[in-house]
Amino acid sequence: MTQTLLPTTVVGSYPQPDWLVRREALGARVPRIHAPEIWRPEPAVLDQAQDDATILAIRDMERAGIDIVSDGEIRRESYSNRFALALEGITADPPATIISRNGKPALVPRITGPIRRTRAVEVRDVEFLRANTDRPIKITLPGPFTLSQQVVDEHYGGEEAVALAYADAVAEEARALHAAGADVIQLDEPWLQARPEAAARYGVAAINRALAGVPGVTVVHLCFGYAATVAEKPSGYSFLPQLADCMAQQISIEAAQPRLDLGVLRELSGKTVLLGVLDLGSAAVETAQEVAARLRRGLEFADAERIIAAPDCGMKYLPRERAFGKLRAMVEGAAIVRRELQGAVRSPEAESRRRESVRQADT
Repeated sequence: MTQTLLPTTVVGSYPQPDWLVRREALGARVPRIHAPEIWRPEPAVLDQAQDDATILAIRDMERAGIDIVSDGEIRRESYSNRFALALEGITADPPATIISRNGKPALVPRITGPIRRTRAVEVRDVEFLRANTDRPIKITLPGPFTLSQQVVDEHYGGEEAVALAYADAVAEEARALHAAGADVIQLDEPWLQARPEAAARYGVAAINRALAGVPGVTVVHLCFGYAATVAEKPSGYSFLPQLADCMAQQISIEAAQPRLDLGVLRELSGKTVLLGVLDLGSAAVETAQEVAARLRRGLEFADAERIIAAPDCGMKYLPRERAFGKLRAMVEGAAIVRRELQGAVRSPEAESRRRESVRQADT
């Protein structure tokens, strides 16, 4: 893993090229069932096209200077449906309907028998990523709590039992992904925020079960939803401090768009924090100075060794040019603050100036 102070990473997804997906079909929805209408290439050449687009995403991250790269989730119709629909006991023929976290009806799969992972789902993704970059790599999986909220149960008869069954499948996949070369494995758990009462009952237990026996660095990502689907975001999490008790070494949070009160970092003092410093709801590309200011605010509540710079969320719904520009600004902003911190070690006067800069930025 990188030893860089204030390293940079991505949350997971990167924009898919317009020659790969039909942007109008992708829209602002997050499909829970298969959505083949999204893809432009014919099925016979789809895998090859997805591989080519994945290489473009990797190269964009490398050119931007990202320290820990992903595969951009290029092969996925959404962050969760690819893994969810590959499990035994899950069917979407026909689908069921639930009210999603945005209050609208959504088609989801059904649980008709015991949930089991019977084959590798993302192992080739990791192998392909590892073969195409020499940088540390991360891969993402939908978390067990979130999976349990995106399905209709016709088998287990209880939400917690569903989440724990998903956790076993996620754990098997995560161990295989580490063995395939993943340096970082991230569980995406946005529904912890959307269903805090249920999350309080069994969310951490499900996450810990999913991470049991998983070597390497693990992350739990918690957000308010894609900026393309959630315009107005709260300024605080309904479920976050509880993750101090989870097994993941790192917690990824959205902070830039919602203008999050970063005092919450004190409650995650035992974790490294992937701090969201890119507002994906804004069409403007941040300047390096804006990113640096957001990082400095984080440093008021956490040591630099515990902060990794990241976008708020996945960048799937952004134009590619904008996504690249934001990543580049994040890298340059992190470099500014890194130089300040390294200078402060040598110079107490520089540290005093840094603290005064932070104070003025807050007034």
